[in-house]
Amino acid sequence: RPPLSIECRRHEALPNTFPSCTMYNLWTLCVTLSLLTRTTEAWSPLSSPGRQPIQPSPSTSPCCSTDDATTVRQPTQDRRSVFLTGLSSVLVTSGAIWSGGGGAPSPAWAEDAAVSTDILTQASGDVKKFFNEGRALEQQGNMAAAQRLYNRVVQIEPQFIYGWSNLGNTQTAFGDLSSAEDSYSQAIDLCTEQNRRVDAGVVVGQRKCNDLYLLLLNRGSLRLNNGQADLALKDLTLADSLRGRPDALILQNLARAKELNGYYSSADRDYTVAISMTANEVNPFWLRSAMIKFQIGDAKSAMDLLKRVENRFPEAPEVRAAYAVLLSAKGETTSGQQKFLEIPDRARLKYVDATYLTQTIAWPPAMRDELAKITKAVGDASR
Repeated sequence: RPPLSIECRRHEALPNTFPSCTMYNLWTLCVTLSLLTRTTEAWSPLSSPGRQPIQPSPSTSPCCSTDDATTVRQPTQDRRSVFLTGLSSVLVTSGAIWSGGGGAPSPAWAEDAAVSTDILTQASGDVKKFFNEGRALEQQGNMAAAQRLYNRVVQIEPQFIYGWSNLGNTQTAFGDLSSAEDSYSQAIDLCTEQNRRVDAGVVVGQRKCNDLYLLLLNRGSLRLNNGQADLALKDLTLADSLRGRPDALILQNLARAKELNGYYSSADRDYTVAISMTANEVNPFWLRSAMIKFQIGDAKSAMDLLKRVENRFPEAPEVRAAYAVLLSAKGETTSGQQKFLEIPDRARLKYVDATYLTQTIAWPPAMRDELAKITKAVGDASR
């Protein structure tokens, strides 16, 4: 399976910054909406209908939180910095969705759980030692060694929330999405149970697990990139609710999930808010927003937004193809065809592949319909 996209920001999340960062820059596993794959030619929101920037939030350790930023923050800036973007799609290291997605989709770090007093997150002795060593290795980019240590952590203390969430980040980095989903789910279940116990007074003097929204962001971003758009929507909706205020990374991934489930108007609103929070930096997910605006009939706003994207990423094949579609749709047929032909042959021929359009880059119906007119006119449809 193609690499997940991710946003580029320190152990950070899965998708978000543009070409240089993809999910496998993973120290940034925070998800972003328009994830690009590793190469500029593959610039696209994750390869799969649901693929959104994945951005693992550092497993509940401050890796991918998005307080006010568009993408993941570094642990030094925020406890929750983290799938990418980004993914894409992408995941927040426990303690962002990958997430740089206008889509893409760096792990977010949830709290420094290794020293948490929560009964389900408390770590000491070898568990604490292995966990801290794993985080250090993860930040250095040695994901294989980090994964071995996190595996030891959960074997020794299976009730440790952040051991599971960080294990999920490393599994995501290696493309083992099924195992990563299981690990994130384990962390979410433990976090939810801890909060229930605290609220019910079952435990006294222990902290609640405050990183549930990050864990849900990571799993939701991962699900976006693993063809589970309906489940991703549930996770990301809950993450947005728990966050309690607009969060650009969550909104990018949530908009992508809504888009993939056919809720275009709602997706447009979320994309718009996310863009307003990141207006000073054009992100790949802006392309997704432009296409959704075109889908709901707002061609003028779509073109205005796409012009900024095209100015920032003029060589990206997907940007050229989208720009060609919008030109053609407003009656500039010849200009649209010329713009489309600027795409190198090998990359351009992908746009006559139905699977590529509906699953790999998952363009909305209106964009695909207008594109079909162009590919037919330039002769690509018959090749």
